[in-house]
Amino acid sequence: MHREMDLCDLCRIGLSVRDSFSMNVMMTPDATILTAPQFPTTPDEAFAELKAGNDRFLSGTTKRGDLLAEANSTKDGPKAFAVVVSCIDSRTSAELIFDQGIGHIFNTRLAGNIVDDAVLGSVEFATKVVGAKLIAVIGHTGCGAVLGAIGEVELGHLTGVLNQIKPAVTIASSGIAADACTTTNADFVAKCTEENVRLQMRRIIDQSPIVKELLDSGSVRLVGGVHDLASGKVHFLD
Repeated sequence: MHREMDLCDLCRIGLSVRDSFSMNVMMTPDATILTAPQFPTTPDEAFAELKAGNDRFLSGTTKRGDLLAEANSTKDGPKAFAVVVSCIDSRTSAELIFDQGIGHIFNTRLAGNIVDDAVLGSVEFATKVVGAKLIAVIGHTGCGAVLGAIGEVELGHLTGVLNQIKPAVTIASSGIAADACTTTNADFVAKCTEENVRLQMRRIIDQSPIVKELLDSGSVRLVGGVHDLASGKVHFLD
């Protein structure tokens, strides 16, 4: 008889995935990839590895992993120590700016790094089922979606995306003269970008009881940051 899968079934799949990952990681003589003993197992370790990866990206000392070996090591199922919520912009790929290989991080990408139901479900799967220890919401400088929200752009389905960013623009505008709240004011745009990251972080907490429980228990950590496209540096928010 056919039976619908429930959360317990998904959790059992997640446990199976983690077990298979620890047994299948491969190394090659001239490549460095995260092996099972090196894989972050706590939220703080996961955050430290994400920051260390960005430092490697900045210094040009990225790990030149054997991607085929990494792909083979994860062929039986997904495994990741973090889930990154970021923008679709082609200049801000989480795997590259955090120097992570295949199977290291989940990355859900929508314009303006917005959080909708699909993103929430993806984050819940990554954390509750697979066991990712870190959620990172990452915006970036020069984000077209943020600029569009400031400029009140309307364009097909993009309008709905920008509407999810506009509350951040409203927050950033508080106490600032109206004529300074423009796309040409670099400081204001930067403030809107940061406020949008914080807004999307709050949505994760407020709209997902599953994730909130994991955060409250300390088994998962939520952080936010902004990727500077010019320097490559990811500045994490306080």
